[in-house]
Amino acid sequence: MDDIWDCVIIGGGAAGLSAALVLGRARRRTLVVDAGEPSNAVAHGIGGLLGHDGRAPAELYAAGRAELTRYPQVQLRTGVVTDVRRGEQFTVELADGTVELARRIVLATGMQYRLQEVPGLAQMWGDAVFHCPFCHGWEVRDAPVAVLADGARAVHAGLLLRGWSDDIVVLAGDVGDDRVLLEAAGILIEGRPVTEVRAAGEGLEVVFADGSVLGRRALMVAASVGQRSALAERLGVRFGEPNPLSAEAVWVDEFGRTSVPGVFAAGDVTVALPQVAAAIAAGSKVAAAVMQSLLADEFGLPVPAWKEDVNV
Repeated sequence: MDDIWDCVIIGGGAAGLSAALVLGRARRRTLVVDAGEPSNAVAHGIGGLLGHDGRAPAELYAAGRAELTRYPQVQLRTGVVTDVRRGEQFTVELADGTVELARRIVLATGMQYRLQEVPGLAQMWGDAVFHCPFCHGWEVRDAPVAVLADGARAVHAGLLLRGWSDDIVVLAGDVGDDRVLLEAAGILIEGRPVTEVRAAGEGLEVVFADGSVLGRRALMVAASVGQRSALAERLGVRFGEPNPLSAEAVWVDEFGRTSVPGVFAAGDVTVALPQVAAAIAAGSKVAAAVMQSLLADEFGLPVPAWKEDVNV
């Protein structure tokens, strides 16, 4: 059985490293396969993470990997998992041709952010362009900020930002009947189409279709997220109900278990709350559930039944 991993964790971001740490401390043979493409790699810092507030994501992940070296049962490997097949064990195939066997799988592959197709947004993403005020709002406190969204998301984002600034412009073609809420909060509404966003000094400029320009310190956008790999679909796990953030979130129960026995998921891939702190917590919880499920196989430890039929 030494050639079979207790758990293969796919993804070495906040959730994956957190799960590996707990499993390593539980003395479980754990393989972490990381493609090295965390979604927050371009961010200037991680906002609101206790003990690491403002720390660069790369520094946090490097520190996490260094901690794992203390646990001989954990192995970190840079690579891409191309396929996972169910059987008596899980067969995990990597892009370099290697094949690994595992008793449990943790999907911690994260998600890809998808922005509106406005020139300049992608280039400024993670700096002057952001999507989460809890992560980046402090850095633009009391500064002129704009919101690029439509409908209910525009209203929600604009009102949410009011906690950080009183100089807010919502760039939206339609905010519906909730316009009165924005106006009551002192938030301006600009309905002209946006054609470009470009860097300007310490902030940016929003360019409208008529050529006019609006200067702002930062821009909050209504981004969505989607699966960065096809592994969840190939494994046949159930996806949750579509929400404004994503239509591709993996469904998990309260223990981080997917609808496929033996497959767990943690972090942004479940889109419960796309924040580093939440991903770390989810990874820790999932690892404990993995450990208990292994003990259930080995010694009959009582654990809640796996919900293959998630509608019951």
